[in-house]
Amino acid sequence: MELVVYNIKGEKTAKTVTLNDSIFEVTPNDHAIYLDTKQYLANQRQGTHASLEKSMVSGSTKKLKKQKGTGGARAGSRKSPLFRGGARAFGPQPRDYSFKLNKKLKKLARLSALAYKVKENNITVIEDFNFETPKTRDFASVLSALNLGGRKTLMVLPENIQNIVLSSRNLKKAKVTRACDLNTYDILHAQNLILLVSSVNEIEKSFEN
Repeated sequence: MELVVYNIKGEKTAKTVTLNDSIFEVTPNDHAIYLDTKQYLANQRQGTHASLEKSMVSGSTKKLKKQKGTGGARAGSRKSPLFRGGARAFGPQPRDYSFKLNKKLKKLARLSALAYKVKENNITVIEDFNFETPKTRDFASVLSALNLGGRKTLMVLPENIQNIVLSSRNLKKAKVTRACDLNTYDILHAQNLILLVSSVNEIEKSFEN
């Protein structure tokens, strides 16, 4: 599949880029996308939530009332979850939410996400560029020139280009990442992918391993 290359002013150039069909036009696997996205979100969780169990609550262990004859239920400790200020029954405890996925499945998920972006015509290829100094205004003008100003965008760089990264940080709907760090969640979360010409080669290289 061939895509026209744009410059940062939003103008079409005479150049085109050929996308590798084995990477950008695979048959999407929705379940692989689901599992990879679930793992990504699970890995973002700190898992530091905790609640006080019965052994952790401070308080007297004296029996509150006699066992029988009161007409009420038995009560052996004020730490009981039934009483105000008592423990919490089966409350959350610190845990690790991460889980393992096979490399082949994660690779299939990323390929599937890219395939959906191709089908929806939401991939834009632009010439390689850089800014002289980091300026949010310059990055915003590039998005506006490409008619992507109000959309969630993910710009994929071949490497860490510091001035571009810094220029994008204050824009809520814009994100910049390297080709080697591309993941399923970021691809799907963005409405449009912006690829630099050299990023296309880097993406294809990353799937060769």
